[in-house]
Amino acid sequence: MNWFNEWWVWIVLALVLAIVEVVLPGWIFFGFAVGAFFMGAMIWMGVGTGMSLAWSLVFFAVLSLVAYIIMRQLFGVRRGQSKIWDRDIND
Repeated sequence: MNWFNEWWVWIVLALVLAIVEVVLPGWIFFGFAVGAFFMGAMIWMGVGTGMSLAWSLVFFAVLSLVAYIIMRQLFGVRRGQSKIWDRDIND
């Protein structure tokens, strides 16, 4: 039995990655969490039920990359904008 063909495995992975994102913030793990959630949703709807492990990981990687790019566009620093530090942590 291929565990990666079960929808609940992907949803649990999404929850674990979201918790890791809360503990270690940086918008890195959240893209993976969104990719895992959508992968679980696809399998739940019956789209990816017969995929092999390799294809499951490829779709997961593509979904995660798309989620990361969308989040980068929505929440990232705009082109030409720079971050201004107004206080020093050593003060």
